Amino acid sequence: MSMSESDRIALAARLHVALRRKHGRVTDTEWMATNAEYATEIIRMTREHAAETKDEDLYLLATRLEQAMEPLARAARLAARAPDGNPPIPLPRFAGGLG
Repeated sequence: MSMSESDRIALAARLHVALRRKHGRVTDTEWMATNAEYATEIIRMTREHAAETKDEDLYLLATRLEQAMEPLARAARLAARAPDGNPPIPLPRFAGGLG
């Protein structure tokens, strides 16, 4: 069962608050809940912080967001395919990354 957009925003908000409180990191909650590429980068960065600090709660929030975003990520992957079915040429990542 996929989450509604408002449920994804609520989950993204929880992760935003945890990242700000624990690591001083500020994120864009609405963008995180609606853009699979941004969410993927936030999830990667969050897991990195969680591993460094052994923060299981932060890791679990990242995992929940990843699961919630999977339908959007899948749709983005399908939409990004070229008409011949091949993967597209990758676009540049976020300038400087989020890390």
